[in-house]
Amino acid sequence: MPDSRQSGLLAHITSLPSPHGIGDLGNAAYAFANRLHQTHQQIWQVLPTGPTGPSGSPYSSRSTFAGNPMLISLTPLLHDGLLTDEEVAPLRDLPTDRVDYPAVRKHKTAALTTAFERFDKRTLGAQQADLSRFRIRHNDWLADYTLYEALREAHNDRPWTEWPAPLAHYDTDAVDEARRTHARTCRKHAYWQFLFFQQWQALHAYCRQRDIHFFGDLPIYVAHDSADVWAHQDLFRLDDTGQPTAVAGVPPDYFSPNGQRWDNPLYRWHRMADNNFAWWTRRLRHAFQQVDLLRLDHFRGFDQYWAVPAHADTAVDGYWEDGPGAPFFAHLQEALGDLPIVAEDLGDITDSVYELRDQFDFPGMAVLQFAFETDASNIFLPHNYRPNTVAYTGTHDNNTLRGWWADDATAKEKRAAHRYLDLDHAPSVVYAAHRALWASAAERVVLPLQDLLELPSSARMNTPGTATGNWQWRFAPSALDHAAFDRLSDWTLSYGRATPHNRFAHMDR
Repeated sequence: MPDSRQSGLLAHITSLPSPHGIGDLGNAAYAFANRLHQTHQQIWQVLPTGPTGPSGSPYSSRSTFAGNPMLISLTPLLHDGLLTDEEVAPLRDLPTDRVDYPAVRKHKTAALTTAFERFDKRTLGAQQADLSRFRIRHNDWLADYTLYEALREAHNDRPWTEWPAPLAHYDTDAVDEARRTHARTCRKHAYWQFLFFQQWQALHAYCRQRDIHFFGDLPIYVAHDSADVWAHQDLFRLDDTGQPTAVAGVPPDYFSPNGQRWDNPLYRWHRMADNNFAWWTRRLRHAFQQVDLLRLDHFRGFDQYWAVPAHADTAVDGYWEDGPGAPFFAHLQEALGDLPIVAEDLGDITDSVYELRDQFDFPGMAVLQFAFETDASNIFLPHNYRPNTVAYTGTHDNNTLRGWWADDATAKEKRAAHRYLDLDHAPSVVYAAHRALWASAAERVVLPLQDLLELPSSARMNTPGTATGNWQWRFAPSALDHAAFDRLSDWTLSYGRATPHNRFAHMDR
């Protein structure tokens, strides 16, 4: 079997159990890594881990470089005497089966602020020196991010376009003065980033020791109200007031007659090219230091992207523009070496997108829920998979597989799936679907944890086009004892997806 055959699970950090209202980088993350290792999984896929807004969407972040402070485990801070049990008690009263983002943000921010205040009074110690080194090492993004967060606090969380003009325009003198004025708040946010990356790197190292690869996710665009746009306004299509002149989106289709109008400002790709894609190079170098494999969301946008005039209410009046294409990835390859990238090539994809993907040998994606709409030539049917593919039952944007079967699949799709998966001889469609993916030629297979556990629609992570109720799902510690993990282990061994030294372990049973 080729050494590249692998499998794993998709479970975002927020979905992990924890006593503090939201999944974090603490004990439950290590327990999940242990369960992956015990069942011979080599991939742990997560969603973007940047600081999120009120909705909790990981795809709307205030920085593409920073980590989300809400994911910091408070347990080490309790052990170090930086927090007391009473100070984290409000978090223990929050739901354990979902994330209440407003409540988590309120109480966890208060706890992290208290921890910083105690830490900041410790004038000596190894962690103080470690923090100083961290700030120097990450200064190329951290200085602007911490100041951006400090200025948001100073201006009652208003977006940067509503700050006084010199600051809004990133005037050098105004920015330098603000760094002096808000130095302590900047230090607070730097401390939180220090904690996040300290815990992230420890978990990453633990996983690597167990042959588990972190599979991350990078949105193609960044939020308008972000440190990235504020500090690099010349790289984005903005007017003199800082507002976008054109935003990203996708054109109308069968499912969305008005298309989708996103709020992300478009890049000035020609200006980025003139600068040798320096910002993107830093962005990907930073990402590759955190994960072993990276999904590039909306890969089509690197070939062509849909530009929507900022004044338009819908995406109907948008138009196609050429993306940076092959020269962009060639430069990144020259600057960074091998690019461990997976191309998110789902949706209405043109031949030129596939050609760009294949020119750089990036794996594409296949989603089984899309396989039964047409006939035997459907590229999402397992017998049509190219080896260089990451196969899924569904992604974070899909219903759970059980929910899809019960609520969304058409009669035609059910007939096709019944025939293809031989459901007369399978205990469930979920069981049959999993086995078909594990047996396929796809070199990588990833299951959302909800699908492994055969959970209904109520467990889905996100419903595109809806503004509430998303990103909240969490699982209980007992889920790791589910019998499905034993089946996962057996199939991983049987179909050659375990590490080489484990592939024949089942023969001795």
